[in-house]
Amino acid sequence: QVQLVESGGGFVQAGGSLRLSCAASGRTFSSYRMGWFRQAPGKERVFVAGISSSGGNTYYADSVKGRFTISRDNAKNTVYLQMSTLKPEDTAVYYCAVARYPGMATLQAIRDMQSYDYWGQGTQVTVSS
Repeated sequence: QVQLVESGGGFVQAGGSLRLSCAASGRTFSSYRMGWFRQAPGKERVFVAGISSSGGNTYYADSVKGRFTISRDNAKNTVYLQMSTLKPEDTAVYYCAVARYPGMATLQAIRDMQSYDYWGQGTQVTVSS
């Protein structure tokens, strides 16, 4: 049984920082790429960041590039999302997800929700102006 548990969300003022964590279990974590997505009220869930199984390659949505950093610790089965210079438009529920298949993927797949098969419960991030 695969489980993903996010933590670290909260309320922060614009310009502030938060670090989200996602603890994974039930799969050989180090073999699978991971992703972070977010869903704002009334909007679709969208890609935020992705990371390869080894952590050597990272990918970001243009809206967060330069402000967010994704990383992972395979020894702890945990993936992180460090968020800095937060803006009100970053307000959303943030979800981590694990890839459906091990190994590498195209950039299109990395950004595609359908290429992930297990999701966490989400953690709320609220950024005030």
